[in-house]
Amino acid sequence: MTLNAYHAARARAETPRAAELRLLGQITGEMMEAEENGLSGPGLMPALHRNREMWSAFSADCGTTGNGLPPALRAQLISLALWVDRFTSEVVAGRARIGELIDLNRTIMEGLRGPALAAA
Repeated sequence: MTLNAYHAARARAETPRAAELRLLGQITGEMMEAEENGLSGPGLMPALHRNREMWSAFSADCGTTGNGLPPALRAQLISLALWVDRFTSEVVAGRARIGELIDLNRTIMEGLRGPALAAA
């Protein structure tokens, strides 16, 4: 019951930007943990699947008419989502490393934090 109240209060108080930052942090942390544990290929799938889903949601949101982001930024985010989808397959196949996906997420997180928070 208390947990539900916490989630409801957070949902009312959290901005979309803060929610995106929190989600990116959670999923990036999962990928970092998988990398640190030496997982590869199918062992990375839980973290990679969540990352792919998140980027797919970002892409879908950028494609909606009500999205307030500038068109050029929306197009860039959609391109990144397409890259994440393709690159994830390379990671699962063992032809690429998960670190590049982690780096991308960290870069996006820095942008969501903005210059004031990134410097802190």
